Amino acid sequence: MAILDSGSVTMATENGVADLDRLRRRKSRSDSSNGLDTSPSDDAGAPSDVRDRINSAAAEDAQGTANLAGGNGGDTENRESGNADGRFTYRPSVPAHRRTRESPLSSDAIFKQSHAGLFNLCVVVLVAVNSRLIIENLMKYGWLIRTDFWFSSTSLRDWPLFMCCLSLSIFPLAAFTVEKLVLQKLISEPVAIILHVVITLTEVLYPVYVTLRCDSAFLSGVTLMLLTCIVWLKLVSYAHTSYDIRTLANSADTVDPEVSYYVSLKSLAYFMVAPTLCYQPSYPRSPCIRKGWVARQFAKLVIFTGLMGFIIEQYINPIVRNSKHPLQGDLLYAIERVLKLSVPNLYVWLCMFYCFFHLWLNILAELLCFGDREFYKDWWNAKSVGDYWRMWNMPVHKWMVRHVYFPCLRIKIPKVPAIIIAFLVSAVFHELCIAVPCRLFNLWAFIGIMFQVPLVFVTNYLQERFGSMVGNMIFWFSFCIFGQPMCVLLYYHDLMNRKGSMS
Repeated sequence: MAILDSGSVTMATENGVADLDRLRRRKSRSDSSNGLDTSPSDDAGAPSDVRDRINSAAAEDAQGTANLAGGNGGDTENRESGNADGRFTYRPSVPAHRRTRESPLSSDAIFKQSHAGLFNLCVVVLVAVNSRLIIENLMKYGWLIRTDFWFSSTSLRDWPLFMCCLSLSIFPLAAFTVEKLVLQKLISEPVAIILHVVITLTEVLYPVYVTLRCDSAFLSGVTLMLLTCIVWLKLVSYAHTSYDIRTLANSADTVDPEVSYYVSLKSLAYFMVAPTLCYQPSYPRSPCIRKGWVARQFAKLVIFTGLMGFIIEQYINPIVRNSKHPLQGDLLYAIERVLKLSVPNLYVWLCMFYCFFHLWLNILAELLCFGDREFYKDWWNAKSVGDYWRMWNMPVHKWMVRHVYFPCLRIKIPKVPAIIIAFLVSAVFHELCIAVPCRLFNLWAFIGIMFQVPLVFVTNYLQERFGSMVGNMIFWFSFCIFGQPMCVLLYYHDLMNRKGSMS
């Protein structure tokens, strides 16, 4: 086994090997002339300068011993050069420690190492542990997934929501008509602003009214409200961007002479289906559609969607049904339920992120040849809660920065109130997407989002004081261990209490 570091010992040179050969021939001739045995002898009788060269060559030849760890290269060299070379190579006097080095897991070196092997170990352990839990769950409770999980005859009652989804296309056409009238100077600027406000408000209130009036399933209501929020954000971006382009085009001191205001139905239609929330007349485009790649991503989408359904039906639903209201009853029992729910809830949340932000948005971008596919950043490495909100949902983050945060700064609103306003807008839409389908307005989602504001400043302080790891751990705990499972329990029990009171 090699004991010397390959980076600190130089390779043997041809001069060193030649010195050894000359020394052996010289000693052989001297011993033959004196009638002595010509077998290889120790180098103690050699001249001092020759011994120095021998020791130097031996130290240089020590690099060749590294071959012993991977094959028979060192043995081959020893057999070819004779047994005397082995004695010089493995001298005990050759230093084994030549420079200062840290252990791979020390605090100074741990982030300079590759942890691919440990990552593979974590994956193997995760698969093994969860496989055992799945088998144990199936043996104990059996197959809990209902046959009507995806579709049933009762789903036909949600046809008003489906029709409402289709009718949302009217609002982009109305916004286009307003911009066309402004371009032809048939209406003034204030009138155009008022019309855009009416269009966007109607686009939100109309689906809310339909959802509350119809006895629809929760999943159908959530889908409609998510689509409603997406269309609303796109309409605001279209109106705001068109106003800004119109202002620059009409300005006498326009910085960019290429800025021109025009209205294109084609560009608006592309924007409404593109995986972005920020309008611009043109986007970077990819050259072609990779059909095989789309098919593979779609297959992954089906698999992970099925995995989400399995976890929800087999794990989350039984845990929630067998729990009590977290704010009523024993505190330790509530903590135990939240912790038990946290792991399957985390799996569902990660699958949801992968399905929507990676698979679905990339499939949509590929089909539309949409070039900018930065739909998320490495939010799992977020050093604070603020970093997480800036990285995990890039379409919404870009919309907030473009249409809420910087407009607030431009009208002299300080930075902290501008951040609070941005979180306030996000909290309102989170509450709409959950409270309206549940027909509950207890503001749990709103409070949960607004609670992120103090967490942003707390984790920023902890990051500056103690480093990035503390903020990252608080982010994971607040979102996945405590926040989301608590919201699931609160909304479920409030929904059950509402149905019980109505019956």
